[in-house]
Amino acid sequence: MMRRIAIASVLLAAGCAGQQQAQKKGPTTTEERLRITNQPPFDVAVCQPKSLTLPNPTNQGILVGALLTTRPEVMECLVDPKSRGEAESTRVVVKTTVNEQGGTHAITGENLTPEGTACIQKVVDARVPLTALPKGAQPVESESTFVHEVGNSASVKFGLNPGSDFSGAVRLAQPSWCECYAPFTTKAPPQLKASVDLKKESATAAEIVFEPTNTPEGDQLAACLQAKMMAIPVKLDVTEVKFPYRFTHFHSQATEASADMTPELRFYQLDLLRNQRAANTAIAFGARANAAETYEAVIVKFQKTPPKKQYDLLPELTSKCNALVEASKQSVDALNAQLQSEQQSLANVQELKAKDAAWAELEGRLQEAVTATEQDVKNAQERLKADQGACPKVNYK
Repeated sequence: MMRRIAIASVLLAAGCAGQQQAQKKGPTTTEERLRITNQPPFDVAVCQPKSLTLPNPTNQGILVGALLTTRPEVMECLVDPKSRGEAESTRVVVKTTVNEQGGTHAITGENLTPEGTACIQKVVDARVPLTALPKGAQPVESESTFVHEVGNSASVKFGLNPGSDFSGAVRLAQPSWCECYAPFTTKAPPQLKASVDLKKESATAAEIVFEPTNTPEGDQLAACLQAKMMAIPVKLDVTEVKFPYRFTHFHSQATEASADMTPELRFYQLDLLRNQRAANTAIAFGARANAAETYEAVIVKFQKTPPKKQYDLLPELTSKCNALVEASKQSVDALNAQLQSEQQSLANVQELKAKDAAWAELEGRLQEAVTATEQDVKNAQERLKADQGACPKVNYK
């Protein structure tokens, strides 16, 4: 299962790489001073975090999957330059420990500021609540790593020019504009473009005009974002600045990409989805492991019980076995969902490779992932069949 999670992870770089390269150093040329940056993609899943009800007691697989679901929010913490030091790479390690007394998430890392640590701590504490293990249970530990790379990951850096600074303020404000994204629960929002006009004598933008989207939901989103942008303070040391602002939207939890996504953007949307599907699979496998352990304990109890009293344990034996079967079904469903997202990614990359042979290497890796997950599905289906066959057939007549 750890292998499957590793394969599922590809760094998000859509729309960021070109924009973020300009932020690695301060402006040194006229061209760099005029370049508008700080418009990286926004993952709308930050506004719609997945509600987690973790199986109890927890185990390592459950914890690994649960922490992986927090990736959108953790990476959003690192967009803000206050969360990062001067280095281009930031590494975050979340070490989770659960025992009889309760559980903790300990945040450490490299190039991580106290503000960044506090932001991530708040995310994981809220999104992955921990419950104490039963008395006598062995402690459970897991470790999850998140890596942020300026130039590949969404990030903001101030001080380049007024247009970039305004863009950075817009991007950092997006997580607080969640009401604008409320209608987009099952699909990613459309990509939007606005013309921004900043003037020295105006405390806020002089004018912001969005291009029509030709859809009611897109135009509604544009109107909401336009009102939010108009409230952002402006401070210019030049007379006027005009520039375009592009809203690139993804949604880690969405099963449907926006219709206007290019194949390149669709690749990264599917990558985010695959990460979440891998997280769901890890949680499902952890839940099945719990159910199997519980059923095994009842079997041992049944075998140690005198034959004349074994009949009294049949209801418990049947109940625990049925719970195991249900957990096995859920693990099959999770793997099938993961397989579907990987197949979609493979088809998408094959479409891209038809135009650019450079995608061939990634196609090979995705094909390996699809083949491996197909085998995982087959194995899970066989386990389900075995679990169903193991349940006692009880006739109370």
